[in-house]
Amino acid sequence: MFRGLCYIIFFFLCLIQHVFPARILPPISPPEINVTNLLENNTWHDFSKFIDTGKGAKFPGMSELKKYFYRFGYMESFDNFTDEFDETLETAVLSYQQKLGLPVSGKLDSNTINQIMLPRCGVSDTDKDHKIHMHKHYAFFNGEPRWHQKTLTYAFSTSHMIDYISYSQIQGVFQRSFARWASTIPVNFTEVDDYRKADIKIAFYQGDHGDGEAFDGVLGVLAHAFSPENGRLHLDKTETWAIDFKTSGSNVAIDLESVATHEIGHILGLAHSSVNEAIMYPSLGPRTRKVDLKIDDVKGIQMLYGSNPNFKYTPSMESDISSGYRPGGRWVKWVTMLLLVIVGFLV
Repeated sequence: MFRGLCYIIFFFLCLIQHVFPARILPPISPPEINVTNLLENNTWHDFSKFIDTGKGAKFPGMSELKKYFYRFGYMESFDNFTDEFDETLETAVLSYQQKLGLPVSGKLDSNTINQIMLPRCGVSDTDKDHKIHMHKHYAFFNGEPRWHQKTLTYAFSTSHMIDYISYSQIQGVFQRSFARWASTIPVNFTEVDDYRKADIKIAFYQGDHGDGEAFDGVLGVLAHAFSPENGRLHLDKTETWAIDFKTSGSNVAIDLESVATHEIGHILGLAHSSVNEAIMYPSLGPRTRKVDLKIDDVKGIQMLYGSNPNFKYTPSMESDISSGYRPGGRWVKWVTMLLLVIVGFLV
């Protein structure tokens, strides 16, 4: 009787594990946006006319889409971009869909165009100059560069800032953003006054500002940062930055803290993640707040620096794609084993 009970319990627990697996497939597009009808002053709104096109199609302006894919690392050559959906563009679209967790079709379906039109970080997804190494879903820059000191200093430019958010509020945003990363790794961050000597230099610029990565206007590239030990973190001054959507009525407002937290990840050595809930995913919709590190972010940064001895897992770190390796993610297995042991003793 007890042996029969054992088999019944084992069967139902296995059934639960099959029906409710620990790892859940990610949604096919970021949950916070659908940008097909986004305001027409965003940088890439013209790409909406390419929805449902595929190899062999030819449309005026498709060469601009190729420039987009080149800019973010999906095309290797900048020579002779035409308006034809050729094999090179198809390869770029396939790579883009695979990298960003979209349905892989090789066509410019609505999910892909929606993703392309989103405001995003200016750092390349698959760097055309430096190979990016993928580990699971998070990624590192070539050579896995990192800082070697335990305390990093940061400072704000005295001449390249915005004036509609107070300096103290901007300080608070970055203090919180740095603190999130510091809670996971044995690295501290300290604000200093000397911008020139600081390890991390934070400034707001617009257009071409001399670093080879020109900003491109509203709701295009939001910000960019450089891998260790460069330390430059630049935000697009033309964006409408916000720290509280309740007090910002703009429908193109961008959450400063979300972008700051993302760019600090680059400063520390993380490239873009393919997990769309992760901080290191490249895009962020307007009026969207996304500040919590996910397990994918944590695992990536701890691969570079080790774990903060006081680090604690919190439920806010969970995401669909990370649930397969969350602490306690194999609970069904352990409960099954424990019940089998108990029943074994009874038998």
